[in-house]
Amino acid sequence: MEYSFSRAAATIKPSAIREILKFTSLPGIIPFAAGNPAPEAFPTEAVAEISDRLLRTAPIDALQYSVTEGYTPLRNHLKADLHDRCGMGQSFDELIVTSGAQQVMSLAVKAFCNPGDEVFCEDPSFIGSLNAFRAGGAKLVGVPMQPDGIDLERLEQALKEARHPRLLYVIPNFQNPTGVTLSREKRPALYELAKRYGVLILEDNPYGELRFAGEDIPTIKSMDTEGIVIYAGTFSKVLSPGMRIGYCLAPAPVIQKLVALKQTQDVHSSIWAQQVADVFLTEYDFPAHLERLREIYCRKAMLCMEQAEQLLQPEITFHPVEGGLFLWCRLPSGTDMQKFCTVAVSDFHVAVVPGNAFSVDENAPSDCFRINYSTPTDEQIVEGMQQLKRTKEKLL
Repeated sequence: MEYSFSRAAATIKPSAIREILKFTSLPGIIPFAAGNPAPEAFPTEAVAEISDRLLRTAPIDALQYSVTEGYTPLRNHLKADLHDRCGMGQSFDELIVTSGAQQVMSLAVKAFCNPGDEVFCEDPSFIGSLNAFRAGGAKLVGVPMQPDGIDLERLEQALKEARHPRLLYVIPNFQNPTGVTLSREKRPALYELAKRYGVLILEDNPYGELRFAGEDIPTIKSMDTEGIVIYAGTFSKVLSPGMRIGYCLAPAPVIQKLVALKQTQDVHSSIWAQQVADVFLTEYDFPAHLERLREIYCRKAMLCMEQAEQLLQPEITFHPVEGGLFLWCRLPSGTDMQKFCTVAVSDFHVAVVPGNAFSVDENAPSDCFRINYSTPTDEQIVEGMQQLKRTKEKLL
C-alpha cells in the first residue's frame, strides 16, 4: 500500500552523516566522517566494575522503573557541580536527565514551537539538532558563522524580521561542524539580543570539557539572570555515547514541561546508566579522566592539523581548533564539493562529511567538508590525509 506520512515526517531525510557511516563499516575505509569518541577514551574497566557492583548489590534499583526527572543522586551532583565549578544555576533553575543531549532539542521544540515558529541557528550547525527542529515543525532561520562565532549583526536583522521567534540554538564551544568557539565578547552581547527580542537561548555544550588549548570561557547560562537560557550537557563525549545520558538545566517551569513531554517519549532515561555515571563522577577521579581525554584529543588534533597544513594547503584551508572533535575544511570557491567527497570515499577510501549536510538549507551550495579526528587511529589520520591529498590532486 501507499503510506501517507505527516508533513513533519515527510520533511525529514536520513542523516547524511549516518548514511556516510555505512561506508565506514566497509574494509579499508578511513573513518573521517564519524563523530565518535576515540576508542581509547572509554573507561571500560571502571564501567565494568561499577556495573558489576550495582547488579550484585542492588539490581532491582538499576533495573526497575524510576522517576522521569532522573536518578536523584546524579541530578543533585550535577546541579552542585554546574553551580560550584561553572557558575551555572540560579534559585529558579532545575535539572532533568535526558536520553542524550539531542533529546533536549526535541523536547524544547515541542515545548515552545508551534508549526511555523522560528528557530534561529548557526549556519552551518549540527544536523541532529536541525532535524529535531524540523520534525517539530519549526521554521529554521540560519545565521552565518564568523571566525569568532555567530554573526550578531545578521542575527539581529533576522530577529527584527521574524514573525514568531521562539528559540536561538547555539553550540558555543568548538561548534559542530566548524570547530569555532563563540568569543568571550560576543557571549554577553548574544544574551542581550535574546533578552531584547524575547527569544530563549538553547545552549548546547557537548564539547566544552574537551578544551586542550587556550582559556576557558564562561557559558552563556552562567550569565542567565533572567531565566532565558536552556542549557544542554551530555556524557556522550566524556564517558560514553552508548549510555545515552544527557541533561538539561533550565528554569523550573521549563523543566516541568520537559518532564511531561519526556513521559510521552521514553518515561525516563536508563537508570542503570545514570547510576554508573553517578558513581564514576563521585567515586572515581573524574578530573583526571577529563585530563586524559584532553591529552588524547590534543595529540590527534595537532597531528590532523599538521598533516592538513602539509598536504592540503594552500588549495584546501581549515579553521584551527583548540578543542572538540572536528576540523572544518574549505575547498576553493566553485569546486564541486559533493564530487570531492564522493571521489574521496569511492576512489581513495576516506570518508568525510559534505558541508551542506549541516546547512539550514540542504540545497544551498557549500565549499566545505568536515573531518573528525577522534575516531581514526593516528596511523589512519596520516593515511587519510595522504588520500585526501590524492583526491585533491585528481580533482583540483
